[in-house]
Amino acid sequence: MSRNASVEKLRSPGLPGILMLLVGILLLPLAFILIIPAAQSLKEGGIGALQLTTGLLCLPMSVLVFRSLVLINPNASKVVLLFGEYQGTLRDNGFFSINPLTVRRPISLRAHNFNSDKLKVNDLRGNPIEIGAVVVWRVRDTAKAAFDVEDFDSYVHVQTESALRHLASCHPYDAPEDAQVSLRGSSDTINQELNAEITTRLQIAGIEVLEARISHLAYAPEIASVMLQRQQADAIIAARTRIVDGAVGMVQMALEQLSRNKVCELDEERKAQMVCNLLVVLCGERGTQPIVNAGTIHG
Repeated sequence: MSRNASVEKLRSPGLPGILMLLVGILLLPLAFILIIPAAQSLKEGGIGALQLTTGLLCLPMSVLVFRSLVLINPNASKVVLLFGEYQGTLRDNGFFSINPLTVRRPISLRAHNFNSDKLKVNDLRGNPIEIGAVVVWRVRDTAKAAFDVEDFDSYVHVQTESALRHLASCHPYDAPEDAQVSLRGSSDTINQELNAEITTRLQIAGIEVLEARISHLAYAPEIASVMLQRQQADAIIAARTRIVDGAVGMVQMALEQLSRNKVCELDEERKAQMVCNLLVVLCGERGTQPIVNAGTIHG
C-alpha cells in the first residue's frame, strides 16, 4: 500500500445500486428465455449455438452484477481492495455498484467508548495508586486503521493503558501546594495531558480522540488508611496555620485601635498579657470561660 492510501478515492461510486440490481434481475429470466429454446433447437438439429452461448453468459453476468452491489449505512464505511491494492474507501451512505472483483472490508465510523480497567501504578512519589480512564474515539483515516495496525480496536486499548501509566508516574497523587499539578487536585490539566498523549499515540492508526478523562483515582488499599490519616493531618495543619495567621492579625488590629483611640495606656507587660489572652480565645478549639475581675486592674 502506498503512503497516499489515506486519499479516499472512492468516496462515492459512479453507478447507482438500484439500476444495477434491476439489470441483474433482468439477466436471470433473459438467460432462461435464451437457453431453453436454444437447447430445444439443438436437439432438433437446428442452429442455436449462438443463442445458447449468449444465454449461458447471462448467468455469470448476473452473478457479477449482484456481486458488485454494496450497501453503506450511515456512519459506516468499506475499504475497497482490488488484487491486494487499495482503491479507496466508501463513506457516503447509500446503495451503490462497484467493481465486482474488489474485496470490501467494513469499518465503523461511529464513536466508540472505552472504559479502561483499574490499573495499579506508582505516582511520582512512589505511592501505589489505582487509576482508570474513559476514552471516546472514532476512526478518522480508514486506510491507516485497516493497514497500518493489526487490530485498531485492540491498539486503542493497549495504548490508552500505556499512556495512563506514563501520566500517573509523572505527577503526584496529591500536592500540598496548589501551584503544583497533581492527579487529584488538577483534574482539568491532567485530562488535557491524557488527551494529548493518547492522541499522539493513536495517530499511526488513524484514530481521532474525542474525549479522554480520568474515571477512577484512589490510593491502593494497602496504604489507603495511612494516606487518609496523612491527608487529615495536612488539613489540620493548614487550618491551624490559617487560624493563627488570622488571630495574629486581629490582635495586632486590636492593639493599634486601642492606641489610636487612646482608650487606655498599656505597658509592655499588660500588652503581652492581652496578646496571650486574645490568642488563647481566638486559637482555642473550645469556647473559653471569661473571668470577671471585680477589683482593680492590678488586683
